[in-house]
Amino acid sequence: MNLRSARCIALAGTLVFGLAPFADAVEYKEVNAKASTLSFTYEQMGSRTYGTFGKFKANLDFDTDNPGAAHAALTIDLKSIDAGSSDANTELQKPPWFDTATYPVATFESTSIKALGNDRYSFTGKLTLRGLTREVSVPVLLKSESSIGIFDGQLVLKRDDFKIGEGEWADSMVSNEINIRFRMVAPQR
Repeated sequence: MNLRSARCIALAGTLVFGLAPFADAVEYKEVNAKASTLSFTYEQMGSRTYGTFGKFKANLDFDTDNPGAAHAALTIDLKSIDAGSSDANTELQKPPWFDTATYPVATFESTSIKALGNDRYSFTGKLTLRGLTREVSVPVLLKSESSIGIFDGQLVLKRDDFKIGEGEWADSMVSNEINIRFRMVAPQR
């Protein structure tokens, strides 16, 4: 093999392998709320109960090549809760619970996003609910399917951190820990 051929092979190898990380970078800028879900589970009188929030707005600016510069925000319409029955939905909007007349929405605003490897990230930010703000870290798995990014995450929220279920409900048969799950769907940019 002559010197010229060796240089061409080295250049081709550099282009193929050296630029490969840039070819994998993907940006996600919009969340499709209709394709996304926000749900929760909790224990009530020893039984696992499931519910959802039907209305929320999510904003995302996420580049897989630079997750440290990413930003995510979520606003949840608390009146859109479906806890399995109209009685439960009505009760949860009252002052001891969400007090939706005073606090109609809950929000999450990221302050940092950190890559953990293997398409896993930690979204840290401020969660505001019932006028109280707490810092939370949420583990998120990013799955890519047919040019769509699916951000799956889970967070355990403690009711007493946000004074949810106060008064006679404080020692109720509803678990303090509420498991929040989300699946945010975003097309590639």
